[in-house]
Amino acid sequence: MKLSIQELLEALQNIDENAHPFDIAELLLELREHDETLYLQELAKIPQELQALVMIELPRHCHEEIVEYFTPDELADLTNTLDTDDAAELIRNIEDVDEDVAEEVLQSLPNEDRENLETLISYGEYEAGAYMQTELFSAFLDERVGDSILRLKELKAKKELDSVYQVYVITREMDFLGSIALEDLILLGPNVYYSELVKEGVNRVCVNALDDIHDVVEIASNYDMGVIPVVDARGKLVGRITSDDIYDIIEERDTEQLYNLAGVNDEAEQEESLFHIGKYRAYWLGINLFTAIAASVVIGFFDTTIQSLVALAVLMPIVASMGGNAGTQTLTVTVRQMALGEINSDDAKKTIKKEVYLSLMNGMIFALVMGIIAWVWFKMPLLGLVIAMSMVINLLSAGFFGSVIPLMLQKADIDPAVGSSVLLTTVTDIVGFFSFLGLATIILL
Repeated sequence: MKLSIQELLEALQNIDENAHPFDIAELLLELREHDETLYLQELAKIPQELQALVMIELPRHCHEEIVEYFTPDELADLTNTLDTDDAAELIRNIEDVDEDVAEEVLQSLPNEDRENLETLISYGEYEAGAYMQTELFSAFLDERVGDSILRLKELKAKKELDSVYQVYVITREMDFLGSIALEDLILLGPNVYYSELVKEGVNRVCVNALDDIHDVVEIASNYDMGVIPVVDARGKLVGRITSDDIYDIIEERDTEQLYNLAGVNDEAEQEESLFHIGKYRAYWLGINLFTAIAASVVIGFFDTTIQSLVALAVLMPIVASMGGNAGTQTLTVTVRQMALGEINSDDAKKTIKKEVYLSLMNGMIFALVMGIIAWVWFKMPLLGLVIAMSMVINLLSAGFFGSVIPLMLQKADIDPAVGSSVLLTTVTDIVGFFSFLGLATIILL
């Protein structure tokens, strides 16, 4: 239920320091729909500790207004309240709006913080380093457990560290040796040295700062790690990627994949401009128009056949629809398995065979069913034979091309989710119409 302006203002005035940034952002976005100026004024009133976190939760299209409303010094003060990964994200969002303002914000930060953030934002969009935070709890190999826990208490008291689940054991040269769950430390005496724990065995799973972030998510999933340490090329511990970023990446990947299968751009859909959204959608609709014309040209080759037997026009959509749906099933399964890393070049032949066999099996079943229906419906046994044969051919091609197209796109370094559905629909339409009308010309006329 939508709230009135007065109700929204009251809700925002009653927020406390324990309120979650997401809930505050939702209230602000609803207020923004009523009054953009009032929304910015209320955002500015939020306590500084919460304000930056709320900004991170707001959609990207809102950051243009934020950059215009707040001064670079104010944005720098807000950046200082964030963990390094969130601070880097805020700087990137500002940079997307105005690079000069982003540079001013960075220059307003203390030297150490600025250098730290410049390192993080220098990583590529899909590199693990771009998502890591440098705040973490580490302990030296020659340190005692009790001493490290006292240091952790101090860090927590100063609010310099949160969401701590592991201690990362390192050498004095910062070489990463492994991680130990905090719950395991509770069972140990304060005088136990970390060197003894390393000998007993620790979790040595980590990722490189230059690794693809999607590979990092897969590693975190495979090893059931909510937080994963990050090292540089020399094996030095440089940061960690926390669970909130891992969840965000999974959600973004799934959303992007779903949109791409439909020929929609996930970033374009976040735009407020209907022109920009419509422009990207029109691009794929335009391609689809030409592919639909290609299918219509095939139908045009058999106009005499259709005129001779009107029943063909009635049954044509069934053949194309069954092929399209079967192909979409194969395409969706293949693309999803590829995204999860369950299919590689070595498995390609096996995947194609499996999908072809499944399509052939379903093709035979539904060909029999539709053949009988067409026979009874139009009192023509041969028409039933024609549509049955056509359905087997089309479903077979749907299974084959539904698995081959995304595999070929991946081999060409093209996102297999982008455009696959358009190409597949073209294939199943052309094969379906050509086989059905071609067989009808040969057998019935």
